[in-house]
Amino acid sequence: MGAQIAAHLANQGIQTILFDLAGDTNQPNAISENAIKSLEKLKPPPLGAATVIQRIIPANYDHHLELLKQCDLVIEAISERMDWKKNLYKKISPYLNDKVVLASNTSGLSIEQLKDGLPKVLQNQFCGIHFFNPPRYMKLVEIIPHSSTSQDIISQLESFLVSRLGKGVIIAKDTPNFIGNRVGVFSLLSVLYHAESLNISPDLVDALTGPLIGRPKSATFRTMDVVGLDTLAHVVTTMSTQLEADPWSNRFKLPNWVQSLIEKGALGQKAKAGIYKKEKDEIRVFDAHDKQYRKIHAELSQAVKDCFKEKSWETRFSMMSTSNDKQLQFLWRTFRDLFHYCAYHLKEIANTARDVDLAMRWGYGWEQGPFEIWQSANWHKIANQISAEKQDKEAIEAILPAWATKATFTGAYHQGQSYDPHSDQYEPRSDNPVYQRQIFPDRVLTEKHMDGDTLYENEGVRLWTRDKEIGILSFKSKKNCIGDEVLIGTQEAILRAEKDLKGLVIWQNKEADFSVGANLVQVKEALEVGRYDKLEHAVTEFQKTAMMLRYASIPTVCALKGLVLGGGCEIAMHATRRVAAFESYVGLVEVSVGLLPAGGGTKELARKAYQISRYCRLDQPVGKFFEQIVKAQVSASANEAKQLCYLEESDFICANENELLFVALEVAKNLASIGYAPPVSEPFAVLGKAGIANMQTMLVNLREGEFITDYEYLIGQQIAKVLCGSTVESGSIVNEDWMLKLERDALLELLHHDETQERIKHMLKTGKPLRN
Repeated sequence: MGAQIAAHLANQGIQTILFDLAGDTNQPNAISENAIKSLEKLKPPPLGAATVIQRIIPANYDHHLELLKQCDLVIEAISERMDWKKNLYKKISPYLNDKVVLASNTSGLSIEQLKDGLPKVLQNQFCGIHFFNPPRYMKLVEIIPHSSTSQDIISQLESFLVSRLGKGVIIAKDTPNFIGNRVGVFSLLSVLYHAESLNISPDLVDALTGPLIGRPKSATFRTMDVVGLDTLAHVVTTMSTQLEADPWSNRFKLPNWVQSLIEKGALGQKAKAGIYKKEKDEIRVFDAHDKQYRKIHAELSQAVKDCFKEKSWETRFSMMSTSNDKQLQFLWRTFRDLFHYCAYHLKEIANTARDVDLAMRWGYGWEQGPFEIWQSANWHKIANQISAEKQDKEAIEAILPAWATKATFTGAYHQGQSYDPHSDQYEPRSDNPVYQRQIFPDRVLTEKHMDGDTLYENEGVRLWTRDKEIGILSFKSKKNCIGDEVLIGTQEAILRAEKDLKGLVIWQNKEADFSVGANLVQVKEALEVGRYDKLEHAVTEFQKTAMMLRYASIPTVCALKGLVLGGGCEIAMHATRRVAAFESYVGLVEVSVGLLPAGGGTKELARKAYQISRYCRLDQPVGKFFEQIVKAQVSASANEAKQLCYLEESDFICANENELLFVALEVAKNLASIGYAPPVSEPFAVLGKAGIANMQTMLVNLREGEFITDYEYLIGQQIAKVLCGSTVESGSIVNEDWMLKLERDALLELLHHDETQERIKHMLKTGKPLRN
């Protein structure tokens, strides 16, 4: 865990020292060096780009403690042993500077007890910090102050984690397992308890507790396999020993059949067998009764299907709580117990209901937190049912807190504020200045979105503004794909922005991704009726839109996040600047549907290759870009997108996706304020027929090595022709119009091939590329 935290710090440009025990005298840093090397092999990758590993410095406790004096933040992340941690504090304390923030990365140890192992002068600079695993990808980080932690230290650390590391921070109480794991593990154990009592198999449990109810695909038992059954058993043991007085403590145990799997070494994904096991090409599930792995055959009952056709949680719970259907009874019991548990323990573990809900959304991937769902389902109706059913043998007799049953209490949220059981009031969000950078934070129930003033709208886009100075363009299409309506709307937005505004930002607020590329449905429909003229018009309009972005009289800024693929990448490449969330996956992937980048993307890489050739031979960057396009290479992060030249070095990277719009608007304003002037279109040199010949050799080698198919060889020939400026002499000077025409001609040629049409149909049907 320590190495992965170091990797994420390095991802964000922070030089990090990774300490471990000293090795032998010949290689004293062997342990920390091996931990750093292992980062390159982990899946999912903790490193955003291969080069960031250079920011991690190996060190050991015997020789390098002096290095701690220069550190502003020291995160202790050794094994979860109170005595080991306290011994380490004694060792490092003399070397810490007087302004350091010292934090223990722990998933549940008492911070109050840990603090006693520190000199008094350091105690107010100490707190707990709980990164969820894997730390690069999991948004939730819990900060756990003890009784004398400085509030300034907490605020500084919160700001750092939110803005520099991109995390969602919750300030948790110093109680066992804090908030996320306290509620998350309880929810899982409650599911196991009721599944066993109702005799519901693991595969059916996963069908019931995944996306159906707004939770990840891994649901319950697949999540257990990913976490590791032994790791989960350790967490459950911690709960059962530290929470003996909890009314639900008799649920804090794993079923006997899970314990038997652990004893046999079937620990989950890391052991290649757990609840699930892959045999040949088939995933099989463990049958607790037969003690064997069998085929998965989970089928939802008709009652469940009917229930979840309803959109209202109130209607759903009414159907669940009154049904004789075993699957609906199971769902009702697990939700009922979850609501009961969260209300009963809210005051003990959290400051507000919002903290619980965001912890579950950020740490466990739930679409809604328990209090949000409860309030959506009619608070008093659910509260009355919990109270009425507490005598049920499958329920717990613990009484709901008085605040939850008051006649005047309508839910955990009111007018954008969240209930605080300590003050018995609704409280606003944190006033930490770092959150002023989040124009659209992750909102909870009753919080309103400030959608600004609409300036123009069609079926594909909406142009709006917050300040009447900078326009914001948001796509409205599914997955923000770029079709006719988006192109028409974007062109109109650029014209209006040039006339009435000082800048334009393209930012998507409805989908998780910036854009998955061109609208393939429209392409398929045109192909089916042989309308190649329509397709030629579409690609011409796409190129026109890209060039309008590039040469607009006002600065244009693309705010990128998630998938930025194909046409989405081409739109971004033509903007004045890009502001990218760290987790941006950028690439020209048109080969996967039998095409090549023809929205100006191939042209842009040829132009960039010429710029780079001031420092090297032209064939070097052209060859690199050719390989990127042929292999449909997608960056592993925004950092790597810079290395692939989809982003410029001058572009900005945001660790926190929620700050994207704020930063993009600031960039546009700053460019406008200094007197922005658009670039001048300049001709550039291309490799010509000599370059095509070199790439032909590359393609032959790739085909003989079976890295590409025969048809991909043909696509590669078209890419080489465009990227090299056609069969002109090497070093010939061409302009952008020449390159755009080559793109159009090559695209239309490929669209006539059956193999390309098959690839498009397959992608639309399966969401996966076809290698034909």
